[in-house]
Amino acid sequence: MARPPGPRLPAIAQAALVTAEPYRWMAARQRRHGDVFSSRFPMFGDVTYVASPDTVRAVFGASPDTHRAGEANSSVLGPVLGANSLLTLDGGEHLRQRKLLLPPFHGERITGYAELIADITETEVSRWPLGVPFALRPAMQRITLEVILRAVFGVRGEERLERFREALPKLGETSNFLLFFEWLRRDLGPLSPWAHFLRVRAAVDELIYEEIALHRDAPDLDERDDVLSLLLRARDEDGRPMTDEELRDELMTLLTAGHETTATGLSWAFERLVRTPAVLATAVDTLDEGDEYLDAVVRETLRLRPVIVDVGRRLTGDWQLHGYDLPAGTLVLPAIAAIHRRADLWDRPLLFRPERFIESQPVPYSWIPFGGGTRRCIGAAFAQMEMRVVLRGVLERVSPAYVREAPERPRVRHVTAVPGRDAEVVVSHLLPTRVASSSEGARVASPA
Repeated sequence: MARPPGPRLPAIAQAALVTAEPYRWMAARQRRHGDVFSSRFPMFGDVTYVASPDTVRAVFGASPDTHRAGEANSSVLGPVLGANSLLTLDGGEHLRQRKLLLPPFHGERITGYAELIADITETEVSRWPLGVPFALRPAMQRITLEVILRAVFGVRGEERLERFREALPKLGETSNFLLFFEWLRRDLGPLSPWAHFLRVRAAVDELIYEEIALHRDAPDLDERDDVLSLLLRARDEDGRPMTDEELRDELMTLLTAGHETTATGLSWAFERLVRTPAVLATAVDTLDEGDEYLDAVVRETLRLRPVIVDVGRRLTGDWQLHGYDLPAGTLVLPAIAAIHRRADLWDRPLLFRPERFIESQPVPYSWIPFGGGTRRCIGAAFAQMEMRVVLRGVLERVSPAYVREAPERPRVRHVTAVPGRDAEVVVSHLLPTRVASSSEGARVASPA
């Protein structure tokens, strides 16, 4: 059968359109072409999108031997994450790494970090200017980077923290275009983009390997609760620990998946809140009633403004889906941004209404901001907890408002969709006290 229907524009034109309007473009293609549609992009060639619960279920439930997520990810993320990353591995090695990484991101482990995140948020908010417009996304990046450094990497000492704070953002800045254009990945001399990227990556790697060595030699390693310490103590079914190279790649993965993405999700949350006064008022009014409404705000943000607009699987063999024969090598992409805006799944889908997640639960496979199946993001629970704690920490201290009434359009940065003006806000009413967390959802007053 013929390939799935899709736009006939040149590949470069389609790439430009999805980069300029990722949410609108993807949802419009689904409405026009149906649950399975195709597109064509430079570097990736012909790709197939799926955008219904049934087709997404089929992709997420397929064998990882024939639907390879690691192979799909490695072409874009491999230069930064490495060959041992959970995101670039497939098969048995992926399952081994996943089992080793799962324990630090479940249950009481993640809630134990809530107070640290609250403290980091308070420190950041206390520096914000009152009555002066500023971009919120860089502030959210500072918070989420500090969380990664202290909760995940377990970095101690201000001097080492400052070295990481300086080095890590540079890696993101230098890798942007290199992720998508393989022809730029050539060392054409010290001034070429690839050579610059290799220097920055080497400096970050040096810091990470130093931190691994410091952790290994720490006399209190068994008492530490940061993720790196837990991974150093972890053993697989054969009793094997993770190698330094594996630790490096997984730390880089956790940095990439847990820093920029969570900061972007928080930026979108505030961008939506300040333009939806009733929702903002309810969020503030219910702060002392637990986390139910804040959790709904997080989930609704990730529905309407998903940070990642699609996830990929590379087919190793021919596959029939929805009446279409997809040949081996096809990149199949569950279209997160499209399925999150389907009017047959979501009442008034363009409306920012967190209450929908309190009133009922979504249809399975209709809310997929973290992917699904055996490749679902292992940090999903951590990310949602972090967003709740930061939202609470900000709303307890300041009153945010928009700078310009018009909503911010998304723009693609790396593999994420970020607010076009980095979530501009102006804040007022810096409160003299904060409400500290004795446990997530239970709050007690304490001095600032």
